[in-house]
Amino acid sequence: MIIKHDGLSPIINQTTYVAPNAVICGDVVIGRNCRIMFGAEIIAENSRIEIGDNCIILENAVIRGAKDYSVKIGDNCLIGPHAHIVGAYIEDNVFIATGASIFHAARLMKGSEVQINGVVHIKTKLDENSVVPIGWIAVGNPARIFPPNNHEEIWEIQQSLQFSKTVYGVNRPDNGEPNSMQSICMEMSKRLKSYFEDDVD
Repeated sequence: MIIKHDGLSPIINQTTYVAPNAVICGDVVIGRNCRIMFGAEIIAENSRIEIGDNCIILENAVIRGAKDYSVKIGDNCLIGPHAHIVGAYIEDNVFIATGASIFHAARLMKGSEVQINGVVHIKTKLDENSVVPIGWIAVGNPARIFPPNNHEEIWEIQQSLQFSKTVYGVNRPDNGEPNSMQSICMEMSKRLKSYFEDDVD
């Protein structure tokens, strides 16, 4: 499904294959010889998505350009099934495995690898040829890589990154008061309202 969003239609090179139930929406540019497989969703919500040549986007992967955070993916990158990428910069020859999550303003440098269920947190930079092991979490710039049970060390770095402000545009108190979730949902509702005007091809 190819969707015109905010007046912008995807531009897809004719040598690229898009599966019939994939979704490509908005200001998306996809290069040569890419394969966008079944159930993949590439959604330029408020910012552009650029995908280079010879990239493989496998089943049910989600790539989103969010407010103030575009996505750029270089050449020869493989995005595994059920991976999630939003507002990130990814250089050439990067491997993102099944179920990995890459968040806003992350930078994955050339030849880096995020293994199954790995996480690269907001504003985190992975150096060239670095690896996030299965289920581990990269956080900070330069990235420090932790096993998931090191919550206190991860949280110490993560607090200064302002996740709610970066992702949703809303400060969320540490105590998670209900009205902070109301503010987040109201902000997201405003952003997503623009989809009412989409044109579907």
